[in-house]
Amino acid sequence: MQPLVIIIGPTAVGKSSLGVELALRLGGEIISGDSVQVYRKLNIGSAKPTAAEQKGIPHHLIDLLEPQELFTAATFQSLAQGLITTIRSRDKVPIVVGGTGLYIRSIIDGFSFPQEGSARIKNRWLAYAKAYGSQELYSRLMECDQISAEKLHPNDSARIIRALEVFEITGKPLSGQRSYKEKDYPDLDKSIFYIGLTAPREIIYKRIDQRCDVMVEYGIVEEVNALLKQGYSPKVKSLQSIGYRHVVQYLKGIVTREEMLRLFKRDTRRFAKRQLTWFSRDPRIKWYDITKNEFDLIIDEISDNIANTCRVI
Repeated sequence: MQPLVIIIGPTAVGKSSLGVELALRLGGEIISGDSVQVYRKLNIGSAKPTAAEQKGIPHHLIDLLEPQELFTAATFQSLAQGLITTIRSRDKVPIVVGGTGLYIRSIIDGFSFPQEGSARIKNRWLAYAKAYGSQELYSRLMECDQISAEKLHPNDSARIIRALEVFEITGKPLSGQRSYKEKDYPDLDKSIFYIGLTAPREIIYKRIDQRCDVMVEYGIVEEVNALLKQGYSPKVKSLQSIGYRHVVQYLKGIVTREEMLRLFKRDTRRFAKRQLTWFSRDPRIKWYDITKNEFDLIIDEISDNIANTCRVI
């Protein structure tokens, strides 16, 4: 059987580059496990690999949706599983690259999610939020699913509406329907190679700060301004992601450019910390510290492990 390679780690650690180089070595194709790169027109702020950086390797689940469309872990799971089967049928190696922990667990551990919502119900809640505000919407969720509400920010209207949808459709709270256990780590099939990239915290934070500076230099402000001029609401889920929401605040005059960049860096560092916390619990990950291992040697070791293991399978 063809191997399945998973590459995870905090933002700015070099996952995309490793994925491409491994794909070149193994004859692979990339499946993006990123929750923002899936959107068209969100290029700079999502650190979407350019055509040059992709080096001719097919990349899937990038530029798939318009910015206003909703993309869930359940949608990712369904699409990614189909892609893994298709890529393997071509005798290619599927390589999943991303830092969204729930997405990764959904495909290697078979998590199941509540049924899809209703467009009619969703639109009704959207109208409710517009009429009464996000705080009142949040209060409605607190009434029927306090556990889910306490895990969400009151301004995270997309996820609040999703939880309200599920409750209305099923009569049961979303918090009681997720049939997966985040703290259980069953053994993986030997064909799955679960790779993690890491580095000392101060190195990751320095790389993050540099990346944020580069994003501003290369035009994330202009990217967001163009999206708003095209009529996209700043409240759509994609524009509430890190970087994009900070630029929206700057363009609205809520914060200065300097404060926008400071908050952008701070919140990206906090996100990286949450990523590391999530992944550090999983004992199945084979970790590589990028400050202690040369990039080419990491590729050599992973390639050799795959070749030796799959020869036996």
